[in-house]
Amino acid sequence: MEQKKVRPFQGKTLAILTGGGDTPALNASIEAIRDRASVLGFKVYGIRKGWKGLLGDGDIVDLTGQPYDGWYGGTALRSSRTNPLPTKKNPEDRVPQILRNIDRYKIDVLVTIGGDDTNGAAKKIYEMHGVPVIGFPKTIDNDLRTGTIHEYNGEQSEAVLCPGFESAAKGLMEYTLRLDTTAESHSRILVLEIMGRDAGWLTGSAVFGGAELALVPEVVMTKEKQLEFFEKVKESYKNSKKQSLIIAVSEGVRWYDDKTDKIDVVYASSEVDEYGHARFGGISGVIASEISKQTKIEARGQITGYYARAGECRKYDKRLVSSLADKIADILLREKYGRMPVLKKIVDFQELYEFNTTTIDMGSIGNFPLPKDYYDDNNFQFTEKYIDFLSYMLDKPRQAEFLYDFPKVVVK
Repeated sequence: MEQKKVRPFQGKTLAILTGGGDTPALNASIEAIRDRASVLGFKVYGIRKGWKGLLGDGDIVDLTGQPYDGWYGGTALRSSRTNPLPTKKNPEDRVPQILRNIDRYKIDVLVTIGGDDTNGAAKKIYEMHGVPVIGFPKTIDNDLRTGTIHEYNGEQSEAVLCPGFESAAKGLMEYTLRLDTTAESHSRILVLEIMGRDAGWLTGSAVFGGAELALVPEVVMTKEKQLEFFEKVKESYKNSKKQSLIIAVSEGVRWYDDKTDKIDVVYASSEVDEYGHARFGGISGVIASEISKQTKIEARGQITGYYARAGECRKYDKRLVSSLADKIADILLREKYGRMPVLKKIVDFQELYEFNTTTIDMGSIGNFPLPKDYYDDNNFQFTEKYIDFLSYMLDKPRQAEFLYDFPKVVVK
């Protein structure tokens, strides 16, 4: 009698968690990973609220054979900024609780979807206790060191492309496009504040929506640099056909304050999370106020806030996570734990396949700022090289114009 063949991981359990800030591509990532693991024979669990779901008695749901909407933004597993390792804010070592629940729920492999914080903690648990972990990239800031290559004008250079970024970038492009009409209606300068604690990758997406100038965390705005900036603002406004201007600024811009004679970010709250991050917010209002004061042109700040994180997963992201999940299947079959799938090179939508992916060590992801040749700090503008990078994901829209010019009435 022929022996019945079983799938390679029949009887094993894989669990997925999402940690840190949400993105539009998290549910798509969960769905894609779950589907590949299921085909290999795994029972698939979802851990709710990040690492918090492995504390206490655990908070685990069964995803095996369940319908799942990967187009729906955010994460149905919920998220938190819980750090299982000891920190200043929480000195308790909660790793024993994590290990106890991994054993209780009979979890054989753990997949952690997150950024440097979430995946960094997972890698330490893997190294210290041998828990089989696989990382999966996630950040709308797009600042994880993935080693992804961008080819431009025949030259190759290092860049980054993480799930969630494209959906956020497209949303911010559309957001900026909509603001253009209100800026024009009031002949106003609008300063658009965009998420980006340490890197300006996402801020550049506003350029596709019509923003003409931009400030990023990578360039410190000293007193001298501010004077250059104000002159550039006056020049750009004067040359604008619409007599209006949109300026995109990262929330993490370092700005000189003449009252304190210090350069710092603007904090929305001084309270820090378990990874030591304070909440930024309000730099757009500060800059708008300074523009009005220095140029005598009316300016207003506009905080996009969580808008970039919100809403459905876009097509490029959906296909990107599918390609990376295919690589997860390869990692599982080879049992190469402690690693994370990444895109080898920036490619068009049609080229998003597993053969354009590779893996990197979870301990080496770190943060990767906007490359210097992506941003012109003399003109406070993103360069053509950055525009080329973004054009792989987004089609630059046609800028809307009101094409009529009314004759002026002259009293005789």
